[in-house]
Amino acid sequence: MELSEKVYRIVRQIPEGRVLTYGDVARMTGIRSPRVVGIFLHRNPDPAKTPCHRVVNHIGKVSSGYAFGGAEVQKKKLIDEGVPFVKDRVNLRVSLWIR
Repeated sequence: MELSEKVYRIVRQIPEGRVLTYGDVARMTGIRSPRVVGIFLHRNPDPAKTPCHRVVNHIGKVSSGYAFGGAEVQKKKLIDEGVPFVKDRVNLRVSLWIR
């Protein structure tokens, strides 16, 4: 299985209202750099099936380069799912998905 498909498979499992960080996804898939996860998610061929908006950086910030509408769209999707923010960051204490 390709690494990108491993990333997409993990991201598809993130429940609504929860998030993972790029680093979490990297560790789960054996990828050394969280940036590689970001590259794969930027190229996500099916955002309806693979909810890449549920992946944030290590401090809970959304991506300024979110490929499917920008940071404000990503933030709105998360808020619509019930993900709480503190200032401009996801509250990882509440929303981090622990498998």
